[in-house]
Amino acid sequence: MATEDFEFFSNEYSQALQAFEAIKKQASTLMLLGASTDLRQFADQFIERAEKTRGLAVEKGETNFAEWFGELADKARELLAALP
Repeated sequence: MATEDFEFFSNEYSQALQAFEAIKKQASTLMLLGASTDLRQFADQFIERAEKTRGLAVEKGETNFAEWFGELADKARELLAALP
C-alpha cells in the first residue's frame, strides 16, 4: 500500500508542478488579454486541488508530499495576490 500511495502522490505532484508552471507562464499573457478573471479561476481551482491532495497526504501519513502540496498552494496564492 505504501508503494501505491507513493506512486499516486508522485504522479499527482508531477501533474501539479506542470499545472503550476503553466499557470505562471500564462499569467502575463492572460493579463495582457484582459483575462484576469480566467487566471484567478485557474489559480483558485489549482489551490483547491492542491489543498485537497495535501489533506489526503496528511491522512495517509505522507508528510513530505503534504508539505510540498502546501507549498504549491501557497505559491499559487502569492501569484493571485500579485494580480492587479
